Amino acid sequence: MAKKRPQSKGKPPATTGARAGGADGTVPVVGAREPCPCGSGRRYKACHGRAAAHAVTELVQRPFEGLAGEGDWIALRELVPAATVELTLKDGLPEGVPSVTLATVLPMAWPALRRDDGSVMLGLQNDTSSGDISRDLADTLLRALEADPGSPVRARRAPSDGPRLQDVLDPKGAFEPVVHEGFEFWVPDSENASADVTASLERANAAAIFTVKLTGVESAYWCETPEKNHLRWVMPYPEEKLLDALARLHAAGASSLGEGTRLVGSFRAHGLTVPVWDLPSSVKAEDVEKPAAEFAERLTAALESDAPLTADERRARGGLTNRQVTLS
Repeated sequence: MAKKRPQSKGKPPATTGARAGGADGTVPVVGAREPCPCGSGRRYKACHGRAAAHAVTELVQRPFEGLAGEGDWIALRELVPAATVELTLKDGLPEGVPSVTLATVLPMAWPALRRDDGSVMLGLQNDTSSGDISRDLADTLLRALEADPGSPVRARRAPSDGPRLQDVLDPKGAFEPVVHEGFEFWVPDSENASADVTASLERANAAAIFTVKLTGVESAYWCETPEKNHLRWVMPYPEEKLLDALARLHAAGASSLGEGTRLVGSFRAHGLTVPVWDLPSSVKAEDVEKPAAEFAERLTAALESDAPLTADERRARGGLTNRQVTLS
């Protein structure tokens, strides 16, 4: 936390130089009740935080639209505890940057990290300061590419006219998540990790839910919990059309993934719908690979139907809708 400076009356000073908290004249984002880094002596929420709140961009409903693997971006943002993806930049890697890796979470919730070897890691599951996650992440990534090796990148307000991930990443680049059991990817050299990083790693590993990405269908993730297991599947179809198709299958008794499994509802995340199935604890990820592929075929057929829903299908749709929540 920044040290509290003496109170001063009048308007906050101009945000330039070291007094503003950043070499480029920007004011870092801090907690609402903390002293504003500009040095005015006022709390952040009553100083530059107020301008930040007014500068929030309009909410982008599908921030990852147009990126390769949109469903997986959403899954890694909202569902998967520990995963990494190698990213391909549109203009190639800058000199001295051997790789750029997207990670679900970084130590101490850093937005990004430039490692000692010059490689960059970008954290996905962080709070963002605007309504466009894509713009915020692109801003963090570009700053990380220029950061000194061995240093984290702090949060800030992204310029409202700055580039988005769609402008920075290669649209033809593969997006292939690697799901990990824990967060050991944080520390390639665990023996030399700081005490703070080691403690953060231990806390993160203790809270992680074991998750596996299915290989036979896109953007579907099995996870293990103490009482039951689940399959959560990010689907790229328009919400109303998808809910109609799920209702048709549910009413026909064709929405399960095998004995003891049940489609229990769905949630919205970043503009897409994510159906959720409950699975018995005995059902592992490999056990749902074939049923999921067969369900995908049934869903494709149901999506092609334009017939009005029957009474049973409307009741099934109502049940699914009543159990739907919105994450973002």
